[in-house]
Amino acid sequence: MAEYPDAARPLVELKARRKFFIGIDSDGCAFDTMEIKHKECFCPNTIKYWNLQGVSKYAREAVEFVNLYSKWRGINRWPALVMVFDLLRERPEVIARKIPITEAKALRAFIDSGLPLSNDGLKKYLKEHYHPELEQGLAWSEAVNAAVADMVHGVPPFPYVRESLEMMYEDADMIVMSATPTEALVREWQEHSLDRYIRVIAGQEMGSKTQHLAMAASGKYPPENILVIGDAPGDMKAAKANNALFYPINPGAENESWERFFKEAYRRFVTGTYAGAYEQALIAEFEARLPEVPPWKR
Repeated sequence: MAEYPDAARPLVELKARRKFFIGIDSDGCAFDTMEIKHKECFCPNTIKYWNLQGVSKYAREAVEFVNLYSKWRGINRWPALVMVFDLLRERPEVIARKIPITEAKALRAFIDSGLPLSNDGLKKYLKEHYHPELEQGLAWSEAVNAAVADMVHGVPPFPYVRESLEMMYEDADMIVMSATPTEALVREWQEHSLDRYIRVIAGQEMGSKTQHLAMAASGKYPPENILVIGDAPGDMKAAKANNALFYPINPGAENESWERFFKEAYRRFVTGTYAGAYEQALIAEFEARLPEVPPWKR
């Protein structure tokens, strides 16, 4: 398991206690925190730390499209940041204002390094690959975390989340699998006393969601007994990479998605009638909500 971060040991050492395994995303899936985190924490700090004041309107649109309203919803903050820069550099309104937008070459090298895409991973990378852009990135990321810690609290889980966790606890080992820093995840799940249902809370320090699932579940449960619940294509990608099933929480219809899970989908999963046409219909509905082309290009 040398390819996995040391922090991921709880996932590697997790032993099956129940017949089924369920991995659950947190932001935007269990908790309605995506909007407040990206609009009130990520976006203002992105404008501030990357000197985007002169194109703040377009920066906000790019941040929200990438992180909330596109097929990239829920991806790790570092590739999301680079994607925001790419969208801004090619946008005619930004070009017309002659505001320089970084090509983020140093950040891209960090993203491609294989290290965990976390603040600790960046600090480790910085020791051997110093670049002022990386220092700037670390300051930005730490400011985002501080803003989240200050701003995001008192946000309850979506309706039917608590009821679903209570129901699943009878049959399934559950983990949280997220690209959010673990400290923030633990704080949110403990705040609402939902951590009692969860075996491991896995954040970005423990690797990617695909790695979380591989370490915690692969080879320990039959693939048809493994389910990922998520609100973003990255969650579905992690499921499919591990031959697991996927249940989508539809952005904009989270309440309805959790109610359907509680009343219908979970029973299908544990009785073996979830895979196939039923799952595919849910995925088609989910994918239709998350476009690839931003609205200013349509």
